Amino acid sequence: MITSASNQRVKQIVQWQTRAKARREDDIFLAEGPKMYEEAPRELIREVYLTDTFLRNLRGRREHAAINIEEKLESTGYELVSEEVFARMSDTRTPQGILAVLKRPVYELEQMLDTDRPLLVLLEDLQDPGNLGTILRTGEGAGITGVIMSEITVDIFNPKTIRSTMGSIYRVPFLYVENLAETIEALRKKGIRVYAAHLRGQDYYSGFSFTEGTAFLIGNEASGLRRETADLADNYLKIPMEGQVESLNAAIAASLLVYEAHRQRNM
Repeated sequence: MITSASNQRVKQIVQWQTRAKARREDDIFLAEGPKMYEEAPRELIREVYLTDTFLRNLRGRREHAAINIEEKLESTGYELVSEEVFARMSDTRTPQGILAVLKRPVYELEQMLDTDRPLLVLLEDLQDPGNLGTILRTGEGAGITGVIMSEITVDIFNPKTIRSTMGSIYRVPFLYVENLAETIEALRKKGIRVYAAHLRGQDYYSGFSFTEGTAFLIGNEASGLRRETADLADNYLKIPMEGQVESLNAAIAASLLVYEAHRQRNM
């Protein structure tokens, strides 16, 4: 059992938790909690840390999820860590007692387009990790084929983003691109219509057809889409607003749009 916070492996975990550059250089990300561990693809798991309390409680439960986790731990292996040290390693206020180090998955644009009717979310410069995680999770529910992000969009492997995805990080393809404008043009050449959620939109989103290849363009939480990026879209669209509300949270706006596409495609 690791009982010292000065242990080199513990120091490495703490560095990965707090520094995006370190995670990127080592090509890894961290996932905490039993659900995130249970759903993690085995081929991505590199290390697992857990507390003795977590292990004892796990062995005392007989429900399906606990049995699955116990069997998985036998194949992936694990390192026991004291409660105090685990609290240092964890990114949460109330650690759940299990943490996994995973290799980053890699996706290509071609994978996202390898379907008859791609449904994509394009994100320009989002900065809130919770928004990004929620978009992945909601997007999975609505059946999107991928999320494409500008280079300065928040790190998708930020621990807060990972938690917000509730496991969707393992299943929704994603890609950072150096030039979002070039990617938009490439999508349009492949017959995918690009829609910009924009305050200058004249028509409500419910008036458009999203039954064919579709991409929704969502901008930064504070400043929205850059004018030059929005102008690359085939259409502007808007979301109905009542009262004095001018705009919606980026994740909520994206959710409304992808679920409208899901509704139309399943009528």
